[in-house]
Amino acid sequence: MGLLKIYKFFLHGVLKLAGISPKKIEIQPGTVVNFWVPTQTTTKPAVVFLHGFAFDGILTWQFQALALAKHYSVYVPDFVFFGDSITDKSERSVEFQAECIAKGLKKLGVQKCTLVGFSYGGMVGFKMAEIYPELVHSMVVTCSTMALTESISKARLHRLGFNSWPDFLLPDSVQGLASHSFPKFPNFIYKEILEGICKYRREKVELLKALVISDEEFTVPSYHQ
Repeated sequence: MGLLKIYKFFLHGVLKLAGISPKKIEIQPGTVVNFWVPTQTTTKPAVVFLHGFAFDGILTWQFQALALAKHYSVYVPDFVFFGDSITDKSERSVEFQAECIAKGLKKLGVQKCTLVGFSYGGMVGFKMAEIYPELVHSMVVTCSTMALTESISKARLHRLGFNSWPDFLLPDSVQGLASHSFPKFPNFIYKEILEGICKYRREKVELLKALVISDEEFTVPSYHQ
């Protein structure tokens, strides 16, 4: 068992002690989304953490989930093709991810929540707020934009020095991963991280291609106040 797997094993134990456990929700036949959810029914305000494109939900938000579990009902989903979430559908859009998370939350009994989104999760969060205003009470978003338009994408990739988002977010070697802004780790840890990032690589490439939309497609939504 690798070091990262050992860490996740103990992390999952700590989370369960804090009252947060994993639960798989069937959104529709062929589509299952994994959520970390409160172990016991609670009336505390719901906070939903939406992860970025590198790690699954609980690895991204572990410290925040543990810090807030005492005072909030914490929900941490894995997007489709991350962690233990999967679909046999061909849909790859941000809207599809938003629908899966919203439908999963409703099946879990969440009627209103605050979304906390990072990067890719921020874009999914904005889409959730647009199409499910009755569910999303408020949002906190960082390192994100409402939508990744072609002009924003081109400018950002140029600044980063990459030709495409798969080149940047789905490196195909330990050396490529180590060139990112990660702490200095031994190569065997980078290898474990790379294996996790590149699980469902083909599907994730499709997600990234679907993420970029034309400038003409995007209009600023009218969010419910």
